[in-house]
Amino acid sequence: MKASGLLRMAIAQTHAKCRGDYSGGVTRFPVPDDKVSWSVNWPEYKPVDYTAPAVERGSARTDTDFRKIKPDVAPRFNEIDGKVDRRSYCGTYTIETNGVPRNPVGRTGMVGRGLLRRWGPNHAADPIVTRWKRDSSGTVMKMADKPILEFVAIKRRDCGEWAIPGGMVEPGDTVSGTLKKEFGEEAMNSLEASPEQKKRIEEQINQLFSQGQEVYAGYVDDPRNTDNAWIETTAVNFHDETGEAFGKVKLCAGDDAGAVAWKELHFSLQLYANHINFIKKVIELRNAAF
Repeated sequence: MKASGLLRMAIAQTHAKCRGDYSGGVTRFPVPDDKVSWSVNWPEYKPVDYTAPAVERGSARTDTDFRKIKPDVAPRFNEIDGKVDRRSYCGTYTIETNGVPRNPVGRTGMVGRGLLRRWGPNHAADPIVTRWKRDSSGTVMKMADKPILEFVAIKRRDCGEWAIPGGMVEPGDTVSGTLKKEFGEEAMNSLEASPEQKKRIEEQINQLFSQGQEVYAGYVDDPRNTDNAWIETTAVNFHDETGEAFGKVKLCAGDDAGAVAWKELHFSLQLYANHINFIKKVIELRNAAF
């Protein structure tokens, strides 16, 4: 296969879920694998224009549709725009003639913002909390002579899929702060905790998250992506080598999570978006079984 063909195949594989069914019954314009890349000329491409009503109504944390209000006043893309970081891990992204940013990976069959609040990159943070799986005696369990990992997973309320307990980085927030906040809200239900419980949860998280290793920073093949708005994330692994630190943490589903549990890392694991790719990087980092 020629190099160009291999490149198109790689793009298609990392840009699959964002061409599938969209929430709310909205149908995307079908995009075959060989038409994903913007470098392929495709005059017949007619993507559906969709921004969810809740996003259209907006808030202080949501971009406006400047195409309809003030076409000449667009956000400052590819730079820090006030408190919003509009830079991409993918590098400088293209701005279309109508002023909207172009998805750096390729076509999705939809323009507008869909369910996303911001034009261009919507930054997220994903904390991957892991420990070794142990038997009743405390011995680390193995498979094919490699130790087995477990990680904290949440079951998303919106689609019922298991996922890493992450979330969006709000304007002015840091990635490290978001990692702690999202884990507390989704895996420990800090939002419904009493002031005393919330303080204890914050102390536990600060201790647990004192050290971490970044395993990924880049584009996410998320089903909410469009041609003009997409998710990028920073995934960080927080590993409990002895099993003592996270053993003291009480998991309790909250916020967007319908359930929370320690999940064994296994090749048959099905996860939301391309979270499995982040998990595979942790497997490699820890030299664990899979």
